[in-house]
Amino acid sequence: MARILGISGSLRAGSFNTALLRAARGLAVPGVELELATLHGIPLYDGDLEQGEGIPPAVLALKARVLASDGLLLATPEYNNGIPGVFKNAIDWLSRPAAEIPQVFGGRPVALVGASPGGFGTILAQDAWLAVLRTLGMRFWSGGRLLVSRAGQAFDAQGNLGDERVRQQLAQFLAGYRDFIAR
Repeated sequence: MARILGISGSLRAGSFNTALLRAARGLAVPGVELELATLHGIPLYDGDLEQGEGIPPAVLALKARVLASDGLLLATPEYNNGIPGVFKNAIDWLSRPAAEIPQVFGGRPVALVGASPGGFGTILAQDAWLAVLRTLGMRFWSGGRLLVSRAGQAFDAQGNLGDERVRQQLAQFLAGYRDFIAR
């Protein structure tokens, strides 16, 4: 059983990326246990805060969930053709202290997905993540790419995935990622 932690890079209640992770969890792909996490409660990174008070509890809780997982599934929005600040901020906090980077990230399987109201999915944000993942020493699954463009048509007003084609792509993506984790 591959224990995957899905992290949504959006704080918005109606986030398409959070909805995409919920849809993935609901697919019940054999051999996949998908747990979801949010970035709520993680403060902006501040070295003075870290030095004076240590790692914030919300970061410690997320770090414990990362360490308990077999792999990460990052659902990234795309803001201004790049990585959302809140998402990068959370990863920056998770990399503290730097001596723990190999334990938290080193060799950990990671995959990227994304949903966007625009026509290109989240291709530029996903590409921007590659340098960060490489720097942290993660094992990136490049065997699949899931870019949900025009997400407002794929999801209904309650955030349910209604597009059968996207649902099938998501199931295939998860099965491929599961197999990658197992290798």
